[in-house]
Amino acid sequence: CLFRVFKKTSGNGHIALYLGKRDFVDNVDSVEVVDGVVKVDPSGLNGRNVYVYLACAFRYGSDDLDVIGLSFRRDIWIKRIQVYPPTGETPTKTPMLESLMKKVGDQGAPFSFQMPTNLPCSVSLQPGSNDSGKACGVDFEVKAYIANNKDSADEVIDKKDTCRLIIRKIQFAPATNNPGPKAEVSKQFMMTDKPVHLEASLEKEIYYHGDPIKMNVKINNETNKTVKKIKVSVEQVTNVALYSSDTYAKDVFTAEYGETVNANSTFDKTYDFTPLLSNNKEKRGISVDGRLKDEDTCLSLRVAVMQLRIVSSTYGILKQIRTYESDVTVELPLTLMCPKPAGECNVSRNCARNVSCDFSLFLVHDR
Repeated sequence: CLFRVFKKTSGNGHIALYLGKRDFVDNVDSVEVVDGVVKVDPSGLNGRNVYVYLACAFRYGSDDLDVIGLSFRRDIWIKRIQVYPPTGETPTKTPMLESLMKKVGDQGAPFSFQMPTNLPCSVSLQPGSNDSGKACGVDFEVKAYIANNKDSADEVIDKKDTCRLIIRKIQFAPATNNPGPKAEVSKQFMMTDKPVHLEASLEKEIYYHGDPIKMNVKINNETNKTVKKIKVSVEQVTNVALYSSDTYAKDVFTAEYGETVNANSTFDKTYDFTPLLSNNKEKRGISVDGRLKDEDTCLSLRVAVMQLRIVSSTYGILKQIRTYESDVTVELPLTLMCPKPAGECNVSRNCARNVSCDFSLFLVHDR
C-alpha cells in the first residue's frame, strides 16, 4: 500500500520534521499517539540542542491585531522533549515510527507524545468576508526547534531554526447508534379551553454530515383554532470557555412549511432536511471542524439544538379586532459527525501482517 509522509524543513535546512499523518483520532477514552521523526544535521547546531513540542492552543484574535508584542493566542496544553543529543529516553517503537526511521535514516531522532483525553478537538470559527489572517479556534501544533534550553523565556529562537506542522485531533461517529431523542409539549392558547399537543422525534441519535435528517412530527389540535404553519430550525450552540464562559447560538438551517392543522384534528408527518456548511459560507462565527490550509471541512454540530414551532392565530378584542400569533415550541438535541473512513492504509495493521508499505513524500509549505 501507499501512504504519505509529511515533511517540513527549517529555513536553514539543519532540521526537518517528519510525520506519517496529520489527523489523530480521539476515541473518547484514549487518543492516538502523536509520533514522528526529526532529521538532524549536527554540523549546523553549533553546540545547541534540538527540541520538539506538541501544543494545543486557542486563538482568539487574528495576527494583524497583535500589538506591542501581545499575541492573541493562549496555550491550553503543551509538552516539550529533547530529541538531540539523545537523553537515553527512547519512545515506544510503533510500526509508524519504525517506518519513518527507515525512511529518514541514521540522522533521524524519534519522538512521541500522548495527548490527554480532556483536550478539545480541532475546531475553528468561520471568519467573515472581510476578516484576514488565521481563524479563531483550537489548533494543535508539532514544532521542532534548535535552542540552548528547552524552555527559556530569555532565549530568542530564530525562525530559521524552527519547523512546524499543524495537526488535527478529530472524532468519528461510533460504530453503534442509539435511538433518537423525543420531546413533547402541550400548550393552551388564549381564549381556548383545550390545549395543542406537539410531539417531535428523531430516527436516531447521530447523523452523518450530508445525510438527510428525518424528524417525525405529531400534532393533536384539541382547540377551536387552526395551526397556520410549521417551522423547523437547527441552532448550532458554541461554548467558548477561556477567561469567562461565553455561549451563543447561530441558525444553520431554517425552513417553514405551509402545513395547516384544523381545529379538533390530528397531524402526523415526517420531514427531511439537511444542514450543510455550503449553505452557511457567509455566516461569521459558525463553528466548523478544524481544517488544514484550504481543505474542505464541515459544520461542527456535536452540540446543537433543533427547534420545532407551530404557529396559530388568536383573535382578541381591544377597541378593535386584532390578530395575535401564538406558537408552541419543542427542542431536540442533534449530533452530526463523520463516519470512520473505510479502506485507509493502516501501517500498524499491515506491518503486523508483514505487508510492505510504500512512502509518498509530501512536502508541506502551508503551515
